[in-house]
Amino acid sequence: MTGPLPLLKHAAPAMTDDRRPDRRPGGSSKKKNPTFAIGAFIVIVVLLVIGTLAFNAIREKRAFDEQNAQPSAASAVRSAVPANGASQ
Repeated sequence: MTGPLPLLKHAAPAMTDDRRPDRRPGGSSKKKNPTFAIGAFIVIVVLLVIGTLAFNAIREKRAFDEQNAQPSAASAVRSAVPANGASQ
């Protein structure tokens, strides 16, 4: 058994076997998942857009209702009936 065969007998250490010291403050060895942060950001942006659209729709509806408000029945009756003793 000469040649490269004895070299292949021992497997290389796994990539997850990291023996370097942790350089993060607090000693946390868990890496942050950027996918979760991006997903949370997208959800927040979508909720803000929906909230803004709803707010603007409600505000515009109130402004439209104020401009196109029909007089109520009570105010129409008051203007049609002359005041008692006003022009006697």
